[in-house]
Amino acid sequence: MKILIVGGNGTIGKAVSKHLATKHELVIAGRTSGDVQVNIAEIDSIKAMFEAVGKVDAIVGIAGEAKWGAFDSLSEDDFYVGLRSKLMGQVNLVRIGKDYLNDNGSITLSTGILADYPVATTTSAAMVNGAVHSFVKAVALELRTQCRVNVVSLGLVEDSVEKYKDYFPGHNPIPMNKVVNAYVKSIEGHDNGLIIRMYDNQ
Repeated sequence: MKILIVGGNGTIGKAVSKHLATKHELVIAGRTSGDVQVNIAEIDSIKAMFEAVGKVDAIVGIAGEAKWGAFDSLSEDDFYVGLRSKLMGQVNLVRIGKDYLNDNGSITLSTGILADYPVATTTSAAMVNGAVHSFVKAVALELRTQCRVNVVSLGLVEDSVEKYKDYFPGHNPIPMNKVVNAYVKSIEGHDNGLIIRMYDNQ
């Protein structure tokens, strides 16, 4: 398959790309690196990316940001960071990307554990993650004859423990092979409208 990975040079993207490259043709997209550049918070940038890449068999979004901070410190503009990037950026990957998919194609989006188990200072990020989950379940009903759409939702991943461990006390890190397999399940499987949760917070 020809697979476009948006965010393929990030912490999770690198692991996913390394695995998929053993059997698929990859096109890596990133804000400042990769085979093609894209800023998913800007719709014209997304359109330009797809025009440059052309038809693909699968689209994987592992990109998008949201503002973290105490609720009382967040401005309206702070909330719009996540709304424009992680939410509408991924929605637009589906809206625009579906027209660049070959038959039986798939789109995989990315969220995280905050949608189900938020922690302090993550109001904006948790809101956006939950919205992406609802979007995927709904849009899959309308696109089921055109393409599959799933979302991978990860807990604290092994390669990001040092950066985020203070936010998630008591959470068991998710091994990177399990992280990769969550994306493989979406890309190479047959599920549609699925939230593929990979958590271990017990």
